[in-house]
Amino acid sequence: MSDAGRSAGRAIGFIGLGNMGLPMCRRLVAAGHDVIAHDLRPEPVAAIVAAGGRGGADAVEVAAGADIVLTSLPRPDHVEAVMGAGGALAAMRPGSVWADLTTNRRELVEALAADAPDGVAVVDCPVTGAVDGARTGRLTLFAGGPDAALARVVPVLSELGRVIECGPLGTGNVVKLVTNQLWFIHAAALGEGFALGMANGVELSVLYDAICDSVGDSFVARHDGPSIFAGHYDPSFTLDLCLKDLGLTMELGANVGTDLPMTERADETFRRAADRYGTDAGELYVAKRIEDDAQPVSYTHLTLPTSTSGC
Repeated sequence: MSDAGRSAGRAIGFIGLGNMGLPMCRRLVAAGHDVIAHDLRPEPVAAIVAAGGRGGADAVEVAAGADIVLTSLPRPDHVEAVMGAGGALAAMRPGSVWADLTTNRRELVEALAADAPDGVAVVDCPVTGAVDGARTGRLTLFAGGPDAALARVVPVLSELGRVIECGPLGTGNVVKLVTNQLWFIHAAALGEGFALGMANGVELSVLYDAICDSVGDSFVARHDGPSIFAGHYDPSFTLDLCLKDLGLTMELGANVGTDLPMTERADETFRRAADRYGTDAGELYVAKRIEDDAQPVSYTHLTLPTSTSGC
């Protein structure tokens, strides 16, 4: 842990211990930080306490007792409910910093920052890298905010992975939504590519090997392909969250001044999957919908060849 992370008396509040929040919070505790955590469910709070952290009775108590407050919540309305309208943000002490790790609406973060108590700084810092990245400390974090606030929180956030400083408050969420825009477009395209190759006589193992060793290669192919082949379609990130992020991306699109046809088609494709399988289904059900419609083609339960293991 950095010397900055060992600063005497600096407490970190962590609100939201879901699929991403819990492993991130665990890493901060393991790194030796004084962490006080809260979630609506008692089980993840108990897990943090067992790991050496402290539990907070509610979000307001966590915010009032912390020098740096981190929130990791599913949706913008959850952030507004926890931090806004006399909630946890109003309880923060002068000199403290709130960093929101949620993929959020830029305008909401800016509005909450405008209502923050005097002396309280706000940073937006959504993350990418999935649950495995949260567990291993290999996330990428997109931070936006005042330079002085970033200087205080980046040493802590760096325990979670690589921090990219994006600019003023709100730019962290813009960068995150662009990365998710490209992810969702590629995830849908990957399902189409698998179906297209197999329907025309190519073995899936051969096709996947070729994708991973050609211009078709990408993080999405290597990370999401195995989830498709295993038949679980990554339940850690739901279609509901995909549609939330695509909706936020479409809102940003209003500032572009032209159409974004690939983003619009991705939104349509994910909605078709959610209509069929439900919003709680894993994100890669966008590929399963294509697989099911292309029957008898099926690309689940593939044993990857040695040359592409780990793709």
